Amino acid sequence: MTIRVFLVDDQALVRAGFSMLLSAQDDMVVVGEAADGAEAVATLAHTSVDVVLMDVRMPRMDGVAATRELVTGMGERAPRILVLTTFDLDEYVFAALGAGASGFLLKDARPEELLSAIRSVAAGDAVLAPSATRRLLTQVSRSLPQGDRPSPGKALSQLTSREQEVLVQVAGGLTNGEIAAALFMAESTVKTHISSLLSKLGCRDRVGLVLAAFRAGLVTPD
Repeated sequence: MTIRVFLVDDQALVRAGFSMLLSAQDDMVVVGEAADGAEAVATLAHTSVDVVLMDVRMPRMDGVAATRELVTGMGERAPRILVLTTFDLDEYVFAALGAGASGFLLKDARPEELLSAIRSVAAGDAVLAPSATRRLLTQVSRSLPQGDRPSPGKALSQLTSREQEVLVQVAGGLTNGEIAAALFMAESTVKTHISSLLSKLGCRDRVGLVLAAFRAGLVTPD
């Protein structure tokens, strides 16, 4: 499968650099680009893509607003969105994840990391390193009212014990292969469990599963 990628960044040189890297890959093609979120939303309304590389801080419409607009406005047709940021503690990143982004990556990531992230996101996975997961959970935890702290409940009652084990591993930032090794199961079995978790918990992707695990009390920011 050829992965169709759309670039969104207000710096032309950054877009050019990404375009050169991606165009050199046999399984990727850059199908368009935009200099801000508003232009991206308008263009993607009639451009079919698989993955959007979305900058966070841009004029007119930032990456958070653009992500939310694409996910809510396009529904099931929405592309997978990988947020790129210069700052790993950028508060906008957490908002973007909440808006439906499939993960985030630092702009100074190695080329092979970016390429791997694009392939993972295109395959329906999420790119969220363990350190990023902890920051995400910490951010969510701080925003909750004192009386609304996570606790086991209805969400867990519909999961099998094995699904709960897989959910904990997902919330730890492990890939499917790493989960398979940790729980001594085939990677195809992990994928089956994750599909079941997404369905039962009503989550769009692995970022949603991380938050669901937190809200159910299975994991903490620590």
